[in-house]
Amino acid sequence: MRFFRKRSLKRRLIWQLLFLQSAILIAVVVALIMLLVRADLGGKFMDTDGVDVIGAAIERQPDGKLVVTDTADVLALKQTSPNIWFIARNKAGEVITGGAVPETYRPFAAVLDRLSYGEMRDTVEPYNLAVVVRTVSTDIGDFTILAGNGSMVSTLFVIVLLSHLFMVPILLLLTLVALIAIPIIVSRALSGIATVAARAEQIDIDRRGTRLPEDKIPVEVQPMVKAINGALGRLDDGYQRHQRFLIDAAHELRTPIAILQTRLETMPPGALRTRLLLDANRVAGLAEQMLDLQRINQPGETFHDVNLVELCQRVAADLAPIAITAGYELSLETTERRVIVRGDSGALGRAVTNLVQNAIEHGEHRGAIIIRVEQDGTLEVADEGPGIPSAERALIFEPFYRLHPRERGAGLGLHLVREIVTRHQGHVAVVEEETAGACFRITLPLGTERLGRCCDVAALTLGWKGSSNPE
Repeated sequence: MRFFRKRSLKRRLIWQLLFLQSAILIAVVVALIMLLVRADLGGKFMDTDGVDVIGAAIERQPDGKLVVTDTADVLALKQTSPNIWFIARNKAGEVITGGAVPETYRPFAAVLDRLSYGEMRDTVEPYNLAVVVRTVSTDIGDFTILAGNGSMVSTLFVIVLLSHLFMVPILLLLTLVALIAIPIIVSRALSGIATVAARAEQIDIDRRGTRLPEDKIPVEVQPMVKAINGALGRLDDGYQRHQRFLIDAAHELRTPIAILQTRLETMPPGALRTRLLLDANRVAGLAEQMLDLQRINQPGETFHDVNLVELCQRVAADLAPIAITAGYELSLETTERRVIVRGDSGALGRAVTNLVQNAIEHGEHRGAIIIRVEQDGTLEVADEGPGIPSAERALIFEPFYRLHPRERGAGLGLHLVREIVTRHQGHVAVVEEETAGACFRITLPLGTERLGRCCDVAALTLGWKGSSNPE
């Protein structure tokens, strides 16, 4: 059963309650025995087993006379109690006696059929006047038997025997009550804990402000729940301060970065200017990624139909100068004019931008960077760089993870891509490419407007190379 598991509250309550009940019951019984013993009742009780033996041995002879047959039990009784005597009488008034009946009890023979049960004892040894009266059913009818001077038991023995006879069923009853009642009582008392646990499972970085309910839970548990709610409040406050710092820092960096880029563009052409522009663009990209972290966590995003082809054209046109400066050819390949998906165009544009910037950063400044848009809502960004090892492909989307520890970048770009795509109910992964290099594939659900194909138009290919001013 579940409440017998280790560290179970029900299990501990059951065993502790049973131990306490047993200890109290034993203490009460011991106290009762001591009280009865100190009361000095004295005397001894007659053993009732002899009455049953005598009753079973009464028989009627053919002439109608009643006799007690010397059965094996009767002979054994006479050996243990040689002075035993008895008077037996039935409803018909027939009387049979045995042994030396004391003068005190001889008158009982006339009225014994009017009795059914009784015990008498004296306080003077050898307790010859201690008797027992019982009604016994036999094959020839019911007999009331008064017997005495048989085997005797002490008062203390009788008290102890009776106390045990009462204590055992009481203990069994208490055990049954504990096994049934305690699980029910504990379950009802702790029913509010299940609600607290369900609410706690909902706490997440994206669901801040959640608090555990403090009503309908035991008073003993409320301090712990209040302490957890206080800790959650402090964590939320710290997270908000952290978020505000990132936003403020990113915004403050944009202005000096823009001034730096403008001044670098006025420098004479050369390798130093190219390198400085790349570094400035990298810093600008990091600032934008910091802002993107905040944008994707803002509630109230409105999704609408987005044409992936137009979106990728804009991204390619914006990043073409940077790609050409870094030594790449940038192209957009698609057979479609319209591929409609449901989403936020700004967020999806940032995802594609991050993939292209990642290719520029890690493509070793050679070859081509290709953006592909497929009819089914699939978007790919491929380069001709060194590629990504299979063992690293699941890790590169983690925040702050970098393929090479000493490489530049904060490790946020691919993480942002995954977050944006996930919010659009899509999927992003690294896939095998026929040529060397890395290929990132984004799969998005199609929008309400079905994709449209221009039947008379061949594959659309836009490319930029050899010019820093693409059209």
